[in-house]
Amino acid sequence: MAQILITGVAGFIGSHLLAHALDEGHSVVGVDNFLTGKMENIEAVVAKQPIYEERFRLLRDDIRDPDAMRHAASDCQIIFHQAAVGSVPWSIDDPRLTHDTNLTGFLNILDAARANNIRRVVYASSSAVFGDAPAARAIEGAEGSSLTPYAASKFSQEIYAQAYAQCYGMELIGLRYFNVFGERQDPKGAYAAVIPRWIHAMKRGEPCTIYGDGSSTRDYCHVSNIVLANALAARADLKNEPSTGRAIALNIGCGIETTLTELHAMIQHLLETYTGIKAAPPTFTPPRPGDIQHSCADITRAQQILSYNPHTNVYDGLKTLLWGNQFPHTPCDTPYRSGA
Repeated sequence: MAQILITGVAGFIGSHLLAHALDEGHSVVGVDNFLTGKMENIEAVVAKQPIYEERFRLLRDDIRDPDAMRHAASDCQIIFHQAAVGSVPWSIDDPRLTHDTNLTGFLNILDAARANNIRRVVYASSSAVFGDAPAARAIEGAEGSSLTPYAASKFSQEIYAQAYAQCYGMELIGLRYFNVFGERQDPKGAYAAVIPRWIHAMKRGEPCTIYGDGSSTRDYCHVSNIVLANALAARADLKNEPSTGRAIALNIGCGIETTLTELHAMIQHLLETYTGIKAAPPTFTPPRPGDIQHSCADITRAQQILSYNPHTNVYDGLKTLLWGNQFPHTPCDTPYRSGA
């Protein structure tokens, strides 16, 4: 059993990684400054079993504090780095905070790992690094220009990871998340992700806002797939990778495109079928700055290097989000069974 450092532990993804690590019997040091993290996310995990409190230590620290990060990483064997300003619109509104958190904070994590002889760091990158790449399916090595401060910060993380791997022999794995959704994702606020925001609106009888004409596509990936990818990255054997391959960045999604109008229809179908809630028609507004038209992951490299194969498609992920593991049985003739 290992001692693991998880940054952003009170966040949406961080709290799911915490749950998985504790379920596996590991001890966890969690770091969060609660800029966006919530104590109830941690409580939802730790309350599951009394023994979890004995194996979890929370530090209310900021990744922008290098001394605090070196202290947090002491006696740890691996780091899962999730803390970030994780919103494209937020980064446009506040590029300085985005840089300080996502890039300077990331360097502090790498230095903390180096100071404590931690070779493996698994960190959250983003599909935003592909920017204006013209290909319909995002493939590692075919990135375009960064369109936002958020994208620039995440791509810069990958560049620094490569440099640290070369200079210090560290093993650094960046996971480029594609539109993650799931339980404990915040539906409120100006920068909330589309799925929890839409579910919240539909349940209240309010119309959902679609930016653009609804034809833009995303690769929606349930958080259980993200946890799987992180667990696989933690134990991946990189011995056969070349020296430059000790810093790798891999696409983590489902490889399935879903338009915004299809997504709206899925959520509407689930709510009407199983709760009787009839959603209001969506409203359409112009696209937001920094939004791209199409985004879908090619997960071939993650399959080859990590043996990653997502086990929850978007439709079943939505059911889990709405009803937990006790969601109603899906009729075989549902038009959304494939999650397409």
